[in-house]
Amino acid sequence: MLARFGRALADPIRCRLLLALREAPAHPSDLAEQLGISRTRLSNHLACLRDCGLVVAVPVGRRTRYELADPRLGHALDDLRTAVVAVEADRSCADAEEKGCC
Repeated sequence: MLARFGRALADPIRCRLLLALREAPAHPSDLAEQLGISRTRLSNHLACLRDCGLVVAVPVGRRTRYELADPRLGHALDDLRTAVVAVEADRSCADAEEKGCC
């Protein structure tokens, strides 16, 4: 499961998509506009997130709405973002920028 989550987070667009869905469920057209990407590109990313089990498609009349597969994923994203920011702020390697490490 962690590998699937990692795969989903490996792409910046998928990260932005997960964060958008963390805020509220949305229709693909709205997500594409919000993220500034084409619907085709969005569709590919949504398929990846569905395959990873992180989002679900919910039929609403003739349209489909996407949402996080489990509300706990929103909390996990919040926790992960907080941890990453804390680690980024606490770089112990003084040469990190120059060496491209850490």
